[in-house]
Amino acid sequence: MRFLSDKIDLSAFFELVRRADHRVLLLDYDGTLAPFTIDRDQAVPYPAVRDLLEEILPLPNTRTVIISGREISVLETLIGLSPAPEMWGSHGWEHQPRSGRLSRAPLDAQSRKKLQEAEQILLQRRLPTNAIERKPTSVAVHWRGMTSEQRESMRARVLDQWSDMIANSSLEIHPFDGGLELRVKGRDKGSAVTEILSGLNGVVAAAYLGDDMTDEDAFRAMTGKGLRVLVGDSPRETLADVWLKPPDELLMFLTRWKEACLGSPGPQRTTKA
Repeated sequence: MRFLSDKIDLSAFFELVRRADHRVLLLDYDGTLAPFTIDRDQAVPYPAVRDLLEEILPLPNTRTVIISGREISVLETLIGLSPAPEMWGSHGWEHQPRSGRLSRAPLDAQSRKKLQEAEQILLQRRLPTNAIERKPTSVAVHWRGMTSEQRESMRARVLDQWSDMIANSSLEIHPFDGGLELRVKGRDKGSAVTEILSGLNGVVAAAYLGDDMTDEDAFRAMTGKGLRVLVGDSPRETLADVWLKPPDELLMFLTRWKEACLGSPGPQRTTKA
């Protein structure tokens, strides 16, 4: 673990969690709770993550939320918990409370048509079918597992086609770890964070854990509202306050969160690097 801000005191943070009126644990999925895989449909959580989440979910005054770029129907299957946690999918366009019904923000007809066109362009360019992912409010191209030459060729081809489409439209292109995504403007992971944290009174302890550039929107929304934790094999330029390496440091963090919610102060030592 490395502290990316000299203002962070983890012991003080977990003491805040222990005494908070509201505890809010916000978690990205891919690259955070689950390792990346070439076959994205096989990206299941790190060992012991499910067990820890099952222990955290029913804790008092605690709201645990998964916030992902994935579609909720896919995310629910991968995470493998019943009932599933509260989830925000498709970068904040979808929401499903725990044991609740899925809702989706309305998408205008023009944006829907543009996304269909974007998907058709990719199919016509004979990209591998498993490299194309259509979501309710976006189209993504994945190149994980390809050679560097294949990745650059695909990136150039996709950007060439999509760049012409986004002019005077509601769409924008976003890079992510392992591909590119053409998304409808207006919502992102930060939008979900803002909505979740709005209206909370009393002492609030919140943390957001994420790995990707798309999580920077969430880190930005968390500024001054909680702990921002970058998860990954190595640190990078980020708005996050702390970097931790999965899976061991991820499990350590989740365990300390659980212990703080149960009233245990947990270990007091922290290490700065």
